[in-house]
Amino acid sequence: MARRRVTHPVLARDGELIVERDPGRPTGRLLIQEEMESSYVDLANPTHLEFDYTRWLRIVLRSSRARRIVHVGGGACALPRALAAEWPDGRQEVCELDSGVLALAREHMGLRRAPGLRVRHADGREWLASQPDHSHDAVVIDAFLGARIPLRLVTVEALRDVARVAPLALVNVVDDRSRRVVDRVAAGLAEAFDHLCTLGGRSGNTIVMGTSGERLPLEQISAAVAADPSPATLTAAAALARRIAATAPARDPQPPGPQPPDPASLEPRPPEPRPPEPPPPEPRPPEPRSSSGELAR
Repeated sequence: MARRRVTHPVLARDGELIVERDPGRPTGRLLIQEEMESSYVDLANPTHLEFDYTRWLRIVLRSSRARRIVHVGGGACALPRALAAEWPDGRQEVCELDSGVLALAREHMGLRRAPGLRVRHADGREWLASQPDHSHDAVVIDAFLGARIPLRLVTVEALRDVARVAPLALVNVVDDRSRRVVDRVAAGLAEAFDHLCTLGGRSGNTIVMGTSGERLPLEQISAAVAADPSPATLTAAAALARRIAATAPARDPQPPGPQPPDPASLEPRPPEPRPPEPPPPEPRPPEPRSSSGELAR
């Protein structure tokens, strides 16, 4: 996702969702979402990836030999469609939360059923929580609200669940040169995965990667992204660890704990009034006696 640069002929509009035609490529379609370039597809060539970060993601997924991939956030599903066309025997599982995006993608951007591709209207984090351990090879998080990734997708708790499902996580982050968002996402991944690295430039899109178990072939990836039309720089684990050492990761809000008792309830209670004691019994009069001293009958 990137900020839009030029305006193309509009094919469809639904609120802040716009589908434009690319004048330079008659079969090119661009999805605009909240003033951001969200997805680009070529109706005649599903393997074409216009956005640089989607090409970087494909390089990493190829190098890792991942075939069972979950995509949290789909848009028009440019990357999943490209991977399904390349690996029809693989499995691309897409979770897209915005039904309006899916409707436009199906009507105007050529989204169809295809071998190896499954697109569902679902919350990606909730769907992942329902998946068995080690059931996928990779999880790609490419979801945005405006220009920001939803925080609930990159908390320590969410990323630990990603690590439970797959040994590789790839998170697309849009950041400025401060890289504060990149560093916070990396700090969260460091709590869930064994190894970290990033791909990106000085600003714009950055791919933050976490892996467990087998390491990624970083030299192969670095050479491939350097040869891309939009070259990227790989930041390896050691340099990234130094940079995020003082960065706190995002965490899920904690449920409220037991409430402290009302201070008034801690004040000593006045003693309960004691019931009055019953009066002493009346003395009995002496019984009459005879003159001989015996009791009268």
